[in-house]
Amino acid sequence: MKLEKIKQKFEYRRSKPLDIMYNYGVLVPIIERNGQLELIYEVRAKNLKRQPGEISFPGGRVEYGETFKEAAIRETCEELNIRAKNINVIGELDYLVSHANISIYPFLGVLENMKSECIDYSRDEVDHIFTVPINFFMETEPKVHYIDLEAVIGEDFPYDKIPNGKGYYWDKGKYSVYFYEYNDYIIWGMTAKITKNFIDIIKS
Repeated sequence: MKLEKIKQKFEYRRSKPLDIMYNYGVLVPIIERNGQLELIYEVRAKNLKRQPGEISFPGGRVEYGETFKEAAIRETCEELNIRAKNINVIGELDYLVSHANISIYPFLGVLENMKSECIDYSRDEVDHIFTVPINFFMETEPKVHYIDLEAVIGEDFPYDKIPNGKGYYWDKGKYSVYFYEYNDYIIWGMTAKITKNFIDIIKS
């Protein structure tokens, strides 16, 4: 292997998180309603295999050859039954790398020339949608709880190949879980974390 060949491999390379099994693109949709800016949330259809009935932003898995932004727009169009021309992406939020080996890249977008009441969302994927004024989040701090993350090591792990064997100290972590309560809705988990990131950015 020649050094020049190694240099070529790294010339245009961009870093990415390791050990990620699935990548997702998500849109945080802003819409003007009753003279104020609000965020649109989906309540996922109850017949879905994954997270039925939970609150989320529109989004989904990145398909082959697709960018995170393209995935976020495509999934939003499919779930809300709107056209890409009605979505004006105005920026990126911070991306998440989950302990479940997934990455989520959220984008901030404005839904233009439409009313939330007229959105004919896909009933196959969405039970219903609702909106929350951005001012609510500006004035309301989420409640936060923490999950302790610890390594669970199988008995077939080659302890004899590492220092201290079974006595090796594995790092532990804490995973924050946020909760917003708005009317009868509980916005929590990744969706609440993305919401908080958006609010922290506009407050800064």
